Amino acid sequence: MAEPLRILAFAGSLRRASFNRGLLRAAIEPPPEGAIVEVFDLAPIPLYNEDVRAQGYPPPVAAFRAAIAAAGALLIASPENNYSVPGVLKNAIDWASRPPDQPLRAKPVAIMGASNGGFGTVRGQAALRVVLQAVESYAMPKPELFVSRAQDLSDSDGNLTDAATREKVRAHVAALIAWAARLRAGV
Repeated sequence: MAEPLRILAFAGSLRRASFNRGLLRAAIEPPPEGAIVEVFDLAPIPLYNEDVRAQGYPPPVAAFRAAIAAAGALLIASPENNYSVPGVLKNAIDWASRPPDQPLRAKPVAIMGASNGGFGTVRGQAALRVVLQAVESYAMPKPELFVSRAQDLSDSDGNLTDAATREKVRAHVAALIAWAARLRAGV
């Protein structure tokens, strides 16, 4: 029996009732077959500062980097801010991408996002793909998951309540598991 894939999941939103945090909860409730998912909270990560990094990685950053290194794949759920990546997410990636031992290199990644609008984070995900390319991660090309009008599909705590969308999230995680296996096999 194959060892389960360790997936590190994190949201590009700090809001407690975030629709994107709700996507992550839907991705792990119930746990996906063939994987163990750990959700990491980006809130404690400070703003990137090279002077601080020169003194050593702050503990929340060191923990994030270690969690990425230990994971076989990443699952990112993020809103879109001004057609791009939210600052909190870009900041975390900036910290994680620094030497030595940059843990994002060759890491399989699946992206999904939810928004109130009609485009469901299309532009933000495109911008995130550029960032992931720069840090040499392997963003899963398909399927893509853009959740539009998330307020109509979620409760007041940001939990995804729409059964069809929950199934799409589960299928997205299954596709990530297959994507990571393909990359490991060199296919």
